[in-house]
Amino acid sequence: MQLKDNSLFKTQAFISGEWANSDNNETFPVYNPATGELLAEVANVGLNETRRAIKSAHTAMASWRELPAKARCDILERWHTLMLENVEDLALLMTAEQGKPLFESRGEVAYGASFIKWFAEEGKRVYGDTMPATSDRRSIAIKQPIGVVAAITPWNFPNAMIARKVAPALAVGCAMVLKPAAETPLSALALVELANRAGIPPGLFSVLPTSDAATVGNEMTSNTIVKKVTFTGSTQVGKLLMKQCADTVKRTSMELGGNAPIIIFDDADLDLAVSGALISKYRNSGQTCICANRIIVQAGIYDAFVKKFVAAVNKFTIGNGLDDKTSHGPVITAKATIEIHSKVQSAIAEGAVVETGGNFSELGECFYQPTVLTNVNDQMRVFREEIFGPVAPIFKFSTEEEAIAMANDTEFGLAAYLYTEHMGRCWRVSEALEYGMVGVNETAISSEVIPFGGVKESGQGREGSKYGLDDYLEIKYICIGGLQR
Repeated sequence: MQLKDNSLFKTQAFISGEWANSDNNETFPVYNPATGELLAEVANVGLNETRRAIKSAHTAMASWRELPAKARCDILERWHTLMLENVEDLALLMTAEQGKPLFESRGEVAYGASFIKWFAEEGKRVYGDTMPATSDRRSIAIKQPIGVVAAITPWNFPNAMIARKVAPALAVGCAMVLKPAAETPLSALALVELANRAGIPPGLFSVLPTSDAATVGNEMTSNTIVKKVTFTGSTQVGKLLMKQCADTVKRTSMELGGNAPIIIFDDADLDLAVSGALISKYRNSGQTCICANRIIVQAGIYDAFVKKFVAAVNKFTIGNGLDDKTSHGPVITAKATIEIHSKVQSAIAEGAVVETGGNFSELGECFYQPTVLTNVNDQMRVFREEIFGPVAPIFKFSTEEEAIAMANDTEFGLAAYLYTEHMGRCWRVSEALEYGMVGVNETAISSEVIPFGGVKESGQGREGSKYGLDDYLEIKYICIGGLQR
């Protein structure tokens, strides 16, 4: 890993505008999942450092919130520019610690930068309202920053998930304390280094790498200075954080687990559907919250779809993400491959047929063969649970009503997809699906301008779009009376 700018390779925490070791000088290791290579020993912060970062954020926010929106957003614009100038280094760091192919990492850096650019503009558009007046009073509503925000971000998108949370918070005048995933702290530390170069004031944005998520997370949820917690990760952890936040009545926004269906009707453009399903299912080796977890295909084209889909999967090249020939990299840990294999083995034991793959790869303990399963049913774990790996179970349905029922038969509700050439069906099915986001004849649905988020146990709140500012703002009502005196 040869960086153009070696100063982006950081292993210390960033607290109060300074790089620092943990108070007890403890570290934790970060490995390359493709090779098992030790990449770095990173500062392992704990309770005291978290409290210090939160206190510093509160102090820094006092003057930051008073700046004109344009002044705040000019700094975000500089941060955006620096990200684009350092795409290659940021992508190399991400591929080394997360495993995704370099082309995907470059795309994620650009995607992350797009949120900073977007909210640099939207931060200047925080509008209030006036209510109908009476003869002696006026009523207005203004929006103000909610306060210090704590963020906990995942390893699967270690750049974009940070940018999507930090940018709106800073744009409206909040401060941010971030705990990145222990598997991928290097991307977060490089991002805050660029933010610091852009001129973000000391203390306003701190990054706390740690392997002790429970201690740091508990302080974030219990500290009375923190007014909001934003989290992307599993539903199980999200529920725990929400419970912990209840004692201090914090605002929360949660982007949690998914179990995305992709429904492919008989009248779909078959090639388009196969292409969309492949991209959605196997992006980042299946480690995305909105990837197609259940491929539900109508009986009339089921066999043709499976044939084309399997043929395309067999053309994948798995390997080290730094190799230009690699189409799909490893999964994040050996533990993850064991869990993926457990789901596959459970399905096979219940009658599933392996069309391709179905086992560990000989490339290493973090690699799993791209897998396609048929003869699956709605009682199997691959239907009920989020797979989070390169495994595609393909289910069969007969009627539109059956497809909708299958798709909605889950506690999750993040994203869903459908392929059809029938305009009426586009609307009927989209409106019937119990999901926060629906893609019709398209699976690449994410961008900075759309409201990203789910319903049911997939979370609350929206990130990106004009709605993405709302979770970082409070509405204040002001009544001005005595106007006739």
